[in-house]
Amino acid sequence: MIPSHAIFYTILIILLSLAAAILPSPMSDIYSFLQEHGITYERFDHPAVFTCEESEKLCPDMPGNPTKNLFLRDKNGGRHFLVSVGHDKSADLKKLKDLLGVSKLSFASPERLKQFLGVEPGSVTLFGLMNDKDHKVEVIIDKNLWDGQLLQCHPLVNTATLAIPQAEMKKFLELTRHAFQILEVPGREL
Repeated sequence: MIPSHAIFYTILIILLSLAAAILPSPMSDIYSFLQEHGITYERFDHPAVFTCEESEKLCPDMPGNPTKNLFLRDKNGGRHFLVSVGHDKSADLKKLKDLLGVSKLSFASPERLKQFLGVEPGSVTLFGLMNDKDHKVEVIIDKNLWDGQLLQCHPLVNTATLAIPQAEMKKFLELTRHAFQILEVPGREL
């Protein structure tokens, strides 16, 4: 006779496997969204990358400007910012706080990142705004990055990069109803 706990765990494993097969992954959701709205891009698969340095070593040559995305919060956690800059820029948060009119800026926790953008650390992307249904995240894009006309963004996971024209990203932001500011994000001297 098979113990009842063995039957329970076998059924649980089967149900979890079925759920994983049925439920869409975050990556398929973004591709469905882009396709549904006729947003064009070029996809590049690569190993998981968590830093700009890793992406330079592990990613194939791709067209466009590589991005660095910072998910920040104000001192009280009442305002959240997604700041997108070129991968070679080190944003000066002390100067940026003044530009944004807040008393202090710091990196938001992984829990807040998941809550507001639906992504894990290392996968922060403008595409995460599709998960910000309540429009709580303020979007700041560095002017130098935006002027490049072609952006590189993760599709909610850090194992692929999409090269997307600036006009298509603008369309994405409009469709998700996210106002955005193009600013000269202050950089730190390295």
